[in-house]
Amino acid sequence: MKAGGLKRRVLLQGGSIALMLGVHQIARGASILAVRVWPAADYTRVTIESDARLNSQQLVVGSPPRLAVDIEGIDLNPELRELVGKIKPGDPYINGLRVGQNAPKVVRIVFDLKQAVVPQVFSLAPVAAYKHRLVLDLYPEQAVDPMEALIAERLRDAPRTSGGGSAIAVAPPATAPAPATDPLGDLMAQQSMRPGPQSPPPAAAAGNDRPVTPPPPVVAAAPARPPAPSAPTVQPPPPVAATANRTDRIIIVALDPGHGGEDPGAIGPNGTREKDIVLQVAHRLRQRINASSVNGSPMRAFLTRDADFFVPLGVRVQKARRVQADLFVSIHADAFTTPAARGASVFALSQSGASSSAARWLANKENDADRVGGVNVGNHEAQVQRALLDMSTTAQINDSLKLGGAMLGEIKGIGARLHKGQVEQAGFAVLKAPDIPSVLVETAFISNPEEEANLRRVDYQENLADALMRGIQRYFAQNPPLARSRQL
Repeated sequence: MKAGGLKRRVLLQGGSIALMLGVHQIARGASILAVRVWPAADYTRVTIESDARLNSQQLVVGSPPRLAVDIEGIDLNPELRELVGKIKPGDPYINGLRVGQNAPKVVRIVFDLKQAVVPQVFSLAPVAAYKHRLVLDLYPEQAVDPMEALIAERLRDAPRTSGGGSAIAVAPPATAPAPATDPLGDLMAQQSMRPGPQSPPPAAAAGNDRPVTPPPPVVAAAPARPPAPSAPTVQPPPPVAATANRTDRIIIVALDPGHGGEDPGAIGPNGTREKDIVLQVAHRLRQRINASSVNGSPMRAFLTRDADFFVPLGVRVQKARRVQADLFVSIHADAFTTPAARGASVFALSQSGASSSAARWLANKENDADRVGGVNVGNHEAQVQRALLDMSTTAQINDSLKLGGAMLGEIKGIGARLHKGQVEQAGFAVLKAPDIPSVLVETAFISNPEEEANLRRVDYQENLADALMRGIQRYFAQNPPLARSRQL
């Protein structure tokens, strides 16, 4: 009996050891499910999705710049090999990459870089349709300054066009010095040179191909004063006479296409992704804004994202504040659990609670974008951002309600159905810029098959952009932009 009892005890102990090994030592490594690459001017993101959390170590090597990432506990598989083919020639940061089995259960990925980067590598827990994700964000050592980018765009476009888009001769003589490479310095130099009184203002063009409201749109190079009744003969101007230096005030509208990159937003029954539709609408609205003016002051649109990449909610607000935007318009497409819901909506911020249960539900859903898109909270100074987003003022909310009301009336004017006939309010994080009137426009319910089809149509997007443009101009007609020291 003793021998039998000892034998059973050994077997039980052996079973316990086998069980322990099965949990810890002999468990298979994580399986790679998908790899994705999101190149953009702001940064390039690489995500590696797996069925278990991945551990990694990284090393930055210079001359030439490279980034080596070792992923532990996995073997090289076809999904990881796909990373090589996902690098596009136009990627601002990644020139190419190599992937291989560096050691047993260790896969090494080496990124050959086009410039020095500051990598952020972090893990995301499962959320929405995603399992575990290892995220590699490659940021430039010198961050892109949105104001400088806007100035560069303004200087590039202003010399080429006059009031209605007609080309004018502004090329400097061959002996002129080369243009400055610093946009801000170039701008300051231009502003120090004013045209002489003998130069008459250029005549305004007859109109624009797409007038959205009278008077006809005027782009950046138009004079601040109304043109003379008859077009005078334009004398050869000084090299800077037709450039941005005649503008004492520019109206900046920040356009915020929702979602992007890892976060597709809502998806319609036929597979239409919210992030794609709202970016298309934003580009159409951008064209209209850039071709318009307010009381002789040209307008300029600034996009928080101009391509398919993810921007955290707090960063969207920060970008708009960096360019000193006069308005902030976040563009989305609504969705609900049933296809019956339909209609466009406009939202402003609320400090005291949502105006309806539906508004509260939607705000909570939109505020989850950071969880889906993936934010490296430790590197985004979450406490500082929360403090910023709690500074919204009553004046900002009142102005936002006026802007939202103007837009809602114009959307109704194009025959679009409204989900609610008044501007609703809720605690949307993206609307919390303390000094910028801000609205969130839900263009339609992408979860409704009929409205999903409308959102895909070019003519519907064009009409929607026209309505939003008219709403912006109606708002400024009743609430003229405040004077600012900013000059572009």
